[in-house]
Amino acid sequence: MSLGDHLVEFRKRLMISAAAIVVALVAGWFLSAWVWEMLRKPINDLELQGRDAIIAYGDISSGFDTKVQISLFIAILIASPIWLYQIWAFLAPGLTRREKLYGVGFLAAAVPLFLGGAFAGWMVLPNIVRLLASFQPAEDAFYLQARSYLDFAIKLLLAVGVGFVMPAFLVMLNFIGVVRGKSILKSWRIAILVIILFAGITTPAADLMSMFLLAAPMVLLYFGAAGIAILHDKRVDKKRAAEFAEYDIDLDPDGTNAKADE
Repeated sequence: MSLGDHLVEFRKRLMISAAAIVVALVAGWFLSAWVWEMLRKPINDLELQGRDAIIAYGDISSGFDTKVQISLFIAILIASPIWLYQIWAFLAPGLTRREKLYGVGFLAAAVPLFLGGAFAGWMVLPNIVRLLASFQPAEDAFYLQARSYLDFAIKLLLAVGVGFVMPAFLVMLNFIGVVRGKSILKSWRIAILVIILFAGITTPAADLMSMFLLAAPMVLLYFGAAGIAILHDKRVDKKRAAEFAEYDIDLDPDGTNAKADE
């Protein structure tokens, strides 16, 4: 495929993705009020606890800008299966048929994992807001700009969502032969350290409970990905051993050709 063909294909995928997001933007507009109410619930809880907490709009257009930002965020979530598939379809021509099927499986797992991660971020959001508000004297007002609070909440949800997708990415790399399951499992110490650092950066350092609530499912997903990769490697090695047995070829435990290594 020439460079011009690649550009035409890229434009086609980009237009489809943009059209899907625009269509989903309509649904996002009607859902924005409900989503905004859910995101601002931690601030409402502070008010119920007796704190002078409120979300303020700094200028006359802040309300409209906030609604558009929330609608776009919802639209990206709703249209995620379509634009993720378009990204994969753009890369798929250079892959084998089996690798394409693995990619489709990755997308099928990535979307619910991303949404589950966003939900986990929303679950810990009240704890984070409550902790950060505790550093201010109780007699002082806790006023938040709508834009800054919305940016903080959305970035948290997106970051945790992406973190939940990483184990599925490891499984896809294993299925296409880039990394073996034992290599993933051997790196568990580094993986746990990275997960803890990620959870610590995403949540306030003093909020150990929120950090644990984010880190625990990510650790379980990591070991689950390692287990799936190891089972897949065993099945592939068994199949290859049966095929090579016909040609009297010995295999090392890692699936490589022992005679070739000599």
